[in-house]
Amino acid sequence: MHIFFSTAKGNVRRNDLSDFHDIRSNGKIAIRMDDDDKLVGVKVCNEADHVMLAAKSGKCIRFPVDDVRVFKSRTSDGVRGMRLAEGDEVVSMSILSGITTTIEERYAYLKMAAAKRRAMGDAEAEVVSADEEVAEVALTDERFAELEAAEQFILTVTENGYGKRSSAYEYRTIGRGGSGIVGIVTSERNGKVVASQPVGTVGQIMLMTDRATVIRCPLDGIRIAGRNTQGVTILKTGDGEKVVSVVCVPESEALPEGDEGEADGGGEEV
Repeated sequence: MHIFFSTAKGNVRRNDLSDFHDIRSNGKIAIRMDDDDKLVGVKVCNEADHVMLAAKSGKCIRFPVDDVRVFKSRTSDGVRGMRLAEGDEVVSMSILSGITTTIEERYAYLKMAAAKRRAMGDAEAEVVSADEEVAEVALTDERFAELEAAEQFILTVTENGYGKRSSAYEYRTIGRGGSGIVGIVTSERNGKVVASQPVGTVGQIMLMTDRATVIRCPLDGIRIAGRNTQGVTILKTGDGEKVVSVVCVPESEALPEGDEGEADGGGEEV
């Protein structure tokens, strides 16, 4: 097992987890950074996993863990994980399961999954378009079921209370150190990204604003939308109010009956 670090300036580092086995009572230096940088994520992972960095601009990057060598030092700020535009910064780091499918299979699955959601009553479920030309392939029912069971979703939330879930199959892997791809469309309506993290299909999330407003709503109330979209309203914020924190609530933490929040999952998707 390894421990993976990410900073706001887009630097990443990987160490053996055993480097942090013996922690003294006064602590141990884990990473050194520039004065204008800060730590945004620390996760445990293995070499089969992928890392996803999300920036406040709406860009994100996904690359295999083993794109970053194992550092023996604990005093380095690591290597570049994501190239950022001026004024941009990384806001979250996630560890995802490695992809064991071809791009053709993934997009065939995404089309079939959207058709399945439409058949179940989601009239606004759209077929996902590939970023590049992808050959058409046919999936058997068995293969579709395998991909469905392994599917992860990325929940992305912006400071003005908008968000969406997107299939992790849409986030292709690219080389470490690039500028990334669009994870959500940011705009004056949406504001900047405050959180991006993998979620399941059940459970709830809690959002809190800088004015201490809190909402708790079920994940299935947040529509599954394409990666290159703005999403829908999750929390209606007041003038100047911003979402500052998003927390996933485990499925076992059941809400009292009648106490659920409600996301505007039926809102217009752009």
